[in-house]
Amino acid sequence: MTDADWEERVARAWASFGSPDEAESVARIERLAAELAPADPRAFFERASAYDAVGREADAVPLYRHALERGLGPSRRRRAVIQLASSLRNVGSPAEAVSLLEAELAAQPDELDDAVRAFLALALADSGREREAVAIALTALAPRLPGYQRAVGYYASVLAD
Repeated sequence: MTDADWEERVARAWASFGSPDEAESVARIERLAAELAPADPRAFFERASAYDAVGREADAVPLYRHALERGLGPSRRRRAVIQLASSLRNVGSPAEAVSLLEAELAAQPDELDDAVRAFLALALADSGREREAVAIALTALAPRLPGYQRAVGYYASVLAD
């Protein structure tokens, strides 16, 4: 098995996730993860993602933490932080989710920045910081509003103050 082969099989498993049923989809991801070395962070990440996808966030949280502690590659690392924060929010720890996502937002920008902002807005709202949540969401949305970028950007900054 090559890494490329394994990655392709994981991508196919995710593309069909939930078909025919969620339990089989989780089992498929678990079998793929079991092909890796026991300490491989990708195995922890893929298992966590599968549990997360079926609403088992409490089971996913420690697996995301293990994956991050063991050093995921850049694309999975950022997704793991986003997904860990989302799971933490769902299990009643929105303040920790906010902390993780604010740190992530300060990191090197990439194509997942808007996902970070979306989950940060949710965590802020769950933390009772609704005005900040709306400001974050509007800031992410503003560049996509032809003719209204400046106005929405301004209103987002007013909300954040």
